[in-house]
Amino acid sequence: MFIARAGQGVFAALLAPAALAILTVTFTDTKERAKAFGVFGAIAGGGAAVGLLLGGVLTEYANWRWCLLVNIPVAIVAIAAAVPLVMESKAHGDTRYDLPGAILVALGLASLVYGFTEAEDGWATVPTISFIALGIALLAAFVVVETKSDNPLLPMSVLLDRDRGAAYIGSAVIGAALLGGTLYLTFYFQIVLEMSPVIAGVASLPMTGGILITAAIASALVPKIGPKPLMAVGPVVSAIGLLLLTQIGVDTSYWTHVLPGVVLLGLGLGLLMVPMQNVALIGVPDHDAGAASALINATLQVGGALGAAVFTTVYTSSKTSYLADNPTPTPPAGVPAEALAGQEIPSDEVLAALPEPIRDFVLATIDHAFAAEVSGYAWAFGTAAILVALVCPVVLGLVRAKKDDLPVGDTPVHIG
Repeated sequence: MFIARAGQGVFAALLAPAALAILTVTFTDTKERAKAFGVFGAIAGGGAAVGLLLGGVLTEYANWRWCLLVNIPVAIVAIAAAVPLVMESKAHGDTRYDLPGAILVALGLASLVYGFTEAEDGWATVPTISFIALGIALLAAFVVVETKSDNPLLPMSVLLDRDRGAAYIGSAVIGAALLGGTLYLTFYFQIVLEMSPVIAGVASLPMTGGILITAAIASALVPKIGPKPLMAVGPVVSAIGLLLLTQIGVDTSYWTHVLPGVVLLGLGLGLLMVPMQNVALIGVPDHDAGAASALINATLQVGGALGAAVFTTVYTSSKTSYLADNPTPTPPAGVPAEALAGQEIPSDEVLAALPEPIRDFVLATIDHAFAAEVSGYAWAFGTAAILVALVCPVVLGLVRAKKDDLPVGDTPVHIG
């Protein structure tokens, strides 16, 4: 399983960066390119929620292995369509691969993500500090190598531009927010609300709908008003949605406490995605355009990985704190606590047959466990809200691009 997942990551790294470059090569008209970016953003954002629905169907009615096998026919169709339809594009000049840079950035990001994951046991522990420090050191070495390389994997001029830098920050935050907005929602749906995998997937679809709606709106507005207003408003809308999700509880309703937050999260992400992808290519030299296109996808994936580690740490810490502050209910007299420990949640029929003191204790214990879970989810949503909201001042402070600055005409963007 580990080897297979590593293989998925390797080939995803080969495919994902080329996607935005292919769109830029194929759609050269400003309005058509904005529409293409809108569709791309909607698919990229909505894919997470659709994947939850499809994964739920496959898990419930087939087997979890089909969640992996289903990618095979999709890949076959993609290959068959790509060969005749995708335009080839290659860089000119020095095209040697920057292996030292690739190795340093891969090891640095892996160490950083692992360090955040280890923070579940505490931020001051030796493994946490060591891996995070090692990751930072490796990434610093990567920057040094790139500044001295004749053909860098990531030209620093691409990353350090104000407009593009804001786009890459937004992309990383989107990756983290999508994960925070889907992973812990799924846990809440299936563990606390006791939804089936399929129903849990359906319950996540409003976020996809929100992304589709505002991605279409943004693709029409970007050529008219420019990218900055949309990039500033989108994070605020998504942050409000995530803050609404912090109000969930053990007994709260999906319709009143989850649906509004999920819809707002999707609406905000759609507003941010489309202009972000346009800004990522502003002012990039022809030879470096492929790197700029790749970086927007790479930051999305890196943001998701770091978000997984950070949100998991927040969730675990909050849950542990809740359990420490709220002791487990006391069992009724004559019934040792270990006699009921580790038991599965009983059905309504089994509960009804229990003596009243034991039934009350079992119900209180279930509520206590669910409350601890919900506390972890709420803190994860709150952390994601703060992270997303910070994109707004970043955009306001850094982005200077106007509608006339967006890439136009036959701007070449090499794919390989």
